Amino acid sequence: MFTGIIESLATVAQIEQEGTNHHFCFSADLGPELKVDQSVSHNGVCLTVTKANGERYWVTAVKETLAKSNLGALQVGDVVNVERCMLNNGRFDGHIVQGHVDQVGVCKSVSDLNGSWLFRFEYDPEVGNVTVEKGSIAINGVSLTCFDSAANGFSVAIIPYTFQHTNFHRLRAGDRVNLEFDIIGKYVKKWLRIN
Repeated sequence: MFTGIIESLATVAQIEQEGTNHHFCFSADLGPELKVDQSVSHNGVCLTVTKANGERYWVTAVKETLAKSNLGALQVGDVVNVERCMLNNGRFDGHIVQGHVDQVGVCKSVSDLNGSWLFRFEYDPEVGNVTVEKGSIAINGVSLTCFDSAANGFSVAIIPYTFQHTNFHRLRAGDRVNLEFDIIGKYVKKWLRIN
């Protein structure tokens, strides 16, 4: 489980394909702190560390993960947001983020508001996910509050710290992002469908 508070950026150093799996080698400042079997969120996708050596570490993404996230499009040199799993003895910043991407969305626009940035995202409503005004959403693993919520999209405001310390500073209109919708909202929606 994660909180959506990004710890670091990691750069794709190497990609190896084995069958339908992709083995990613990342380089990150937090690399020396990682151990084999740890869960680490990469752009919001929970992956297990399979090897660690200094700043470099390896994870494996299976076919299902590659198909349901933007990880399959990663290339050497790309940058992802990373967060280690949540400690049970600390503050719970952000919101409950499972590291299970619900679907991929598309950045429709980026507006510089002279002190913050406004990002507009759209997603396919046929998948069944929903946002609510002032509800939580994880975009590439970043815990954010959405507004201008509609049946197929929403907006988020990004402060300078988040813009500089996540891969939001690299996002452009047309880029695909991983979306994890609020777990509470998903349970409520399912409960309403059943009853």
